Amino acid sequence: MKLKSLYDKSYLELSNFQRKLIMPLKILLAQKAIYHKKIKADYDIEIAFLEGAITRILSTKNEKTKKIAWVHNDISRVFGNGIKSKLKRKIDKKIYNKYEKLVFVSQDNLEYFEKTYPSINNQKQVIYNYINPEPIIEKAKEEIKEKWDDKTIHFVTVARLVEQKGMDRLIRVHKRLIEKGLIHHFYVIGDGPEREKLQSLIKQEKVETTFSLLGKRENPYPYIKKADYFALLSHYEGYPMVLLEAQILQKSIVITDTAARETLQNYQDYQIAKNSEEGIFETLREIITNPKKEKGEEKEYTNEDIIDKIKLLLGEKI
Repeated sequence: MKLKSLYDKSYLELSNFQRKLIMPLKILLAQKAIYHKKIKADYDIEIAFLEGAITRILSTKNEKTKKIAWVHNDISRVFGNGIKSKLKRKIDKKIYNKYEKLVFVSQDNLEYFEKTYPSINNQKQVIYNYINPEPIIEKAKEEIKEKWDDKTIHFVTVARLVEQKGMDRLIRVHKRLIEKGLIHHFYVIGDGPEREKLQSLIKQEKVETTFSLLGKRENPYPYIKKADYFALLSHYEGYPMVLLEAQILQKSIVITDTAARETLQNYQDYQIAKNSEEGIFETLREIITNPKKEKGEEKEYTNEDIIDKIKLLLGEKI
């Protein structure tokens, strides 16, 4: 495997000015130059595996290469709702038209895409994310350093700290629940550009002892395994693999009403909250007041269908 980086620094090392203005403008104005500088060989297939910069760069025409774009999120919301976001969606309408095939990680994402871009008639299909349960089960056996109070209900979420994940509203809901005497603890594993803002909000709401940002962890599975509930209370989602991982570890799950519900088709131990601050509050209040004791049903994971679809996708003439 050969790794080529588009940037000289990681995303977290870039300044806010560079992230929000310089890099997007550079990609917008010089995407062909970047493509020819970084992608020097004629590859059989090029896959843009995430919305945004890489999808725009790899859309550069190359007669010798098949072009596939993979869509992981609700395309109508992934860039927000401001003027810049509307401009991106307008630009991306032309970008996605340059791909021979579009792959979506959930049926919801496909439907939202078609509502956003009804005129794009490229070949489209849904392929769920691949997951291997064995290393997850093995890694979950490791001990964690933090001491947890066994008398408290513990929620764990694993997510990048970005606006999409709705951590700010979760902190506010958590504060309301604590004020009502519904004691519980939230542990958030992950890092991202919202971390400083969220840490300030935690301090402002005075919940430092009950809402913990643990940062990035190379092995999040022991935390998921130890938790009473796994939570993913986002504004929107694609097909989050972390929910499959939580199912493998037999956790009770609570999510907001997003495309993430597709991951729960063959699982029993879950609850879905209305996708609003009040909806999350009511669902968590019920959980904390009447915690469930039973475990989720064991699920047998097979990846044959997903592998077959990927083989066909990469081997066929698009």
